[in-house]
Amino acid sequence: MKVIVTGASGMVGEGVMLECLSNTQVEQVLVVGRRPCGTTHPKLKEIIHKDFYDLTSIENELKGYDACFFCLGTTSLGLKEEAYYKISYTLTMNFANTLCKLNSGMTFCYVSGAGTSGNENARNMWVRVKSKTENDLQKLPFKQVFNFRPALMTPTKGMKNTQKLYYAFAWLVPVVKLFSKNLVLSLQQVGKAMINSVSKGYTKSALEASDIRILSEK
Repeated sequence: MKVIVTGASGMVGEGVMLECLSNTQVEQVLVVGRRPCGTTHPKLKEIIHKDFYDLTSIENELKGYDACFFCLGTTSLGLKEEAYYKISYTLTMNFANTLCKLNSGMTFCYVSGAGTSGNENARNMWVRVKSKTENDLQKLPFKQVFNFRPALMTPTKGMKNTQKLYYAFAWLVPVVKLFSKNLVLSLQQVGKAMINSVSKGYTKSALEASDIRILSEK
C-alpha cells in the first residue's frame, strides 16, 4: 500500500511513519509537513508545505494513495475554542476533503484522543471539537474512516521528536501498565493498527486503546 502521513515532525506522526517504513505491507510513504521530518529512507518521499488550509499547489502530488494516517494536531492547553477549532477541525477537514476528492477508495485514519465521545455538546471544549471532527470525517465518502483514541503512548527507539513531557512522566508507565495495560500503547502498535485497518478492516470506526491493541495484533 501507499500511504500519506502527516505530523511526522511530532511524536505520534514520527512513530507511525517509522512503523510504515519498516512494515512490509507499505510500499511507499509520503510525509506532508510544514517542516522536515529529519528522516531519510528509500520508501520515503517528503513534501514541505506551509499552508495546510490551501493545498491547491500540491494536489497533483497527493494522488494515487491508499491511506492517510493523519497524526497532525495540537494540545488544547492555553488555546481558546476558536483557535483550537481552526487547528483541530478546520485544518483536518480541509486535508481530508482534498484527499477524498483525489483518491477514491482511500482509508483515512485520524488520531483523536482518549476521552473523545462523539458528543458535540460535551462540557469539555476539546471533546466537543474532537467529536465534531470525528463525526464529520465519518460523513466523507472515503472507503473507510477510523478514529483512533489512544491514551498514553510510548516512543519507538531512536525517535527524534519524543515529547519532553513524556520523559518527565516516563516513570509512571510501568505503574499505569500494572493497573490497566490497555491504557498504554507503543507507537509501533499504533502504526501497525493503522496499517492493518487498511488491509484488514475493523468492526468499529472509533477505536479505543483496547481496540488499537487488538488491531495491531491481527
